[in-house]
Amino acid sequence: MTKASSKGGSLRDKLDGNELDLSLNNLNEVPVKELAALPKATILDLSCNKLTTLPSEFCGLTHLVKLDLSKNKLQQLPADFGRLVNLQHLDLLNNRLVTLPVSFAQLKSLKWLDLKDNPLDPALAKVAGDCLDEKQCKQCANKVLQHMKAVQADQERERQRRLEVEREVEKKREAKQRAKEAQERELRKREKAEEKERRRKEYDALKAAKREQEKKPKKETNQAPKSKSGSRPRKPPPRKHTRSWAVLKLLLLLLLFCVAGGLVACRVTELQQQPLCTSVNAIYDSALQGLRRHEILQWVLQTDSQQ
Repeated sequence: MTKASSKGGSLRDKLDGNELDLSLNNLNEVPVKELAALPKATILDLSCNKLTTLPSEFCGLTHLVKLDLSKNKLQQLPADFGRLVNLQHLDLLNNRLVTLPVSFAQLKSLKWLDLKDNPLDPALAKVAGDCLDEKQCKQCANKVLQHMKAVQADQERERQRRLEVEREVEKKREAKQRAKEAQERELRKREKAEEKERRRKEYDALKAAKREQEKKPKKETNQAPKSKSGSRPRKPPPRKHTRSWAVLKLLLLLLLFCVAGGLVACRVTELQQQPLCTSVNAIYDSALQGLRRHEILQWVLQTDSQQ
């Protein structure tokens, strides 16, 4: 049989004042809904059944003051068992409990507790001690509550430490992300500045090339009218015969020097008795007579004036 109601009759029929006895019913499941409908049942006996677990909804029975779960097969209590804040008497004798939920520390009204005959954790078993009489069971309740409060505080500190570590990790991650973003912004800024500088140089180069192109037509335009206007006439190329005449005059001058030298030698030196010098002297005398008649001189002057 799985529920107390299956024996016939409702739970209300089993209610005796504020006590509800469901022991020795071979229950392997707690009738939570039916119990929630009986808020007057502040004392509940579920001992000597086959319960292995309690549903989380069981912790909603906050009206319970005394609860007997002894001689079942409970391996653990619900995590939010501490919601049973009005519970004063709890019997967990002869189950399979190893630990208690941390929320157990919230059972501030608990005055009596029996944890005998459970495979408890050594530290918890040492704290719980025996529950052979009323005094020991009260001491058990007090010590276990203190122990669970310490466990709760340790777990809270550990949780805070983990949160702090996670926050530090998150801060470092965020700082690293901000540094990365700042580096990326700086890189983009530098690339943008370099691109701007490159474009500025290209612009300056284009402007310079354009100015050079504009200067060239101006020079050609300025030179062209000068050649057409005739304001600066070109000098006529030197005449070829003038250059030839200069060469001729130079040759004549050299010839005259040679003749003059020979003449001096024939008239002054001892060579005047030589046949050649006799002829040279004769020619000199004839030339001298001609010059006296100005014929050769007039001819030379006349030729110069024509040139």
